Amino acid sequence: MEPICGAVQHYAWGDHTFIPDLLGQPPDGRPWAELWLGTHPHGPATLTDGRPLSAVTGTLQYLLKVLAVAEPLSLQLHPSRAQAQAGFAAGRYQDPEPKPELLCALTTFEAFCGIRPIDATLDLLDELGVDDLADTLRDAGAHATLAALYHGELPCDPIIAAASSSHRPEAVWVSRLASRYPGDPSVAVTLLLNFVRLSPGDALQLGPGNLHAYLGGAGIELMNASDNVVRGGLTTKPVDVADLLAIVDSDPLDDPVMPLATVYPLSGTSIRLLRLVGPEERTAEGNELVVTTSGETWFLASGDQLVVKPDVVAYIAAA
Repeated sequence: MEPICGAVQHYAWGDHTFIPDLLGQPPDGRPWAELWLGTHPHGPATLTDGRPLSAVTGTLQYLLKVLAVAEPLSLQLHPSRAQAQAGFAAGRYQDPEPKPELLCALTTFEAFCGIRPIDATLDLLDELGVDDLADTLRDAGAHATLAALYHGELPCDPIIAAASSSHRPEAVWVSRLASRYPGDPSVAVTLLLNFVRLSPGDALQLGPGNLHAYLGGAGIELMNASDNVVRGGLTTKPVDVADLLAIVDSDPLDDPVMPLATVYPLSGTSIRLLRLVGPEERTAEGNELVVTTSGETWFLASGDQLVVKPDVVAYIAAA
């Protein structure tokens, strides 16, 4: 078992204190958005002697992160393996791998995740008085409604105006996002998505085509180490609405929240996130990465034993 040093990503949307506090370091005035533990070339973890983690693990298929979200992230999704391979061959994607993600909350965490069941969305839209959007959804379904919003066939301004008078959290977020991204149809699109508020230990499974946006909170994220992201909006980065509409999973997602557990599988892979509450012990079955709520970050080789202290929770990425 060896301690490792993760790579910090100072993205603008990050929280200024959560990750420094976790690691026992003073805040430095910058946003600390993500702590990466893995061998990804854009942020490889290192051993205490300065060598890259890959010197002892080789290239790892997965990436373990701590996220601290202070400002909303883009509305986005990720391709399946077949879509990634085809898109990479055509020059659209950065690599031929899918990017399933798993987010386990460390604090209260808010997000949009997947298409809400149609009847529930119709109830919300009827409550808001957004008749045109409700009629399109009722008659044409979720995918056609997404396309109508993105193509301007359904005007977004009346939808946003109707949401401004509601205290429903979905509507409150519409108003917040509209002030940040005026004229962006993705603001109205969020009304078609599940709004979730996770408690610590709750998780989201973000498989291929799952349209989602993180809104706020801190969590552990486990993902396939791919760079393939397709953004629809709520960002200053490039968006690709045509690709998003081609690969979005528009089937309703009844219940996106995975409740508190000890094992969270990563969709479509043999990778999983383990949650161990101390006092507890684990013997590693292969190359495993660990981050604990006491700020420790470790690499475990096969056969290494981890002892989790009382009142500490350890999150382990295992393949």
